[in-house]
Amino acid sequence: VRVWARSLSGMQKECIVASALGTVWRLASDEGPYLDGFDAAPCPLAFMTVGMVSSYMNSLLAVANARELAIRHLTLVQDNRYTMEGSALQGTMTGGALPVGLEVQIGIDVEDDVVADLVQTAVCVSPLERLLRERHASRFSLTVDGREVPVGRVETLDSCAPPDPQRAFSQFALPVTTGVPISRLAAVTPVAGVAGGAHTSLQSKQRRTLHVRALCRRRHDGVKEIEQQLHSPLGSTFQFLSDEAPGQGGLGAAPDAASYMAAGVAFCFMTQLGRYATILKRELPKYGVAQDTCYSRGDASSAEDTSGTTGAVKTHVYLDTPEGAEFARDCVDMGEQ
Repeated sequence: VRVWARSLSGMQKECIVASALGTVWRLASDEGPYLDGFDAAPCPLAFMTVGMVSSYMNSLLAVANARELAIRHLTLVQDNRYTMEGSALQGTMTGGALPVGLEVQIGIDVEDDVVADLVQTAVCVSPLERLLRERHASRFSLTVDGREVPVGRVETLDSCAPPDPQRAFSQFALPVTTGVPISRLAAVTPVAGVAGGAHTSLQSKQRRTLHVRALCRRRHDGVKEIEQQLHSPLGSTFQFLSDEAPGQGGLGAAPDAASYMAAGVAFCFMTQLGRYATILKRELPKYGVAQDTCYSRGDASSAEDTSGTTGAVKTHVYLDTPEGAEFARDCVDMGEQ
């Protein structure tokens, strides 16, 4: 999956995400009051969470189909928790991830041990299995004001940087769609002086846990409806639609799981760039990435070696800043960290 992403005003950004399966989508992300955002679109971690729960739903249905098990109804409730701790000014601020909580509500006429094995196999088949359990050292290239420069602490991506992501947005015409894949269900009311409230994520020192929840169900046409809630920090609730590409069990009516996950990684990294510059009061008027991720689903019909696969994220970073190459390298290092 290739993601071209660019910054807009404030914490807003947009991306074009293109899959090797032939689908191309244009998505937008924003932050809420906690980062002084406009709250006009879902936060980056929402995309990652939605892609994950959609992927688990895909795997459950694929394994059940391979075993000829009839599912009457199926709802997934997923809780993702992430940590942020340390000082941006001292360069110690570090992100982390806690174990994923996945609740499966299923109507199926089989014994409990059969259901347990179905769920365990589905988790293993998902490409998330190795993405979450293994360590992947992401690789980067850095272009500052149109000139490629060496990176800092991060691992180097030894490949020619593609053109600036800005160009990608002129190559793809806006599609004509019959439905909106993302819509807001409930807006958060900005509140100051409370945990997760307004401005709290822009503090130079952090020690907090972020909590994103997703509830996933299937419509009659097979498209997944996902309600995404942001509990910490305090954020709005959005509805996402997700569907796999033709030939992959869907009709391509909405972004697929891998596209949402890839967009989430790119958007989240970009938020860290913008936040770091804001906290340090340095100028970073424009930034973007061209990012590649690879996912594959395991064999749902096999009793052995069913694990899905994934690889390291490869990110070409483009920064326009009068602050110089050293500051640009610090941005990438802290964004990755």
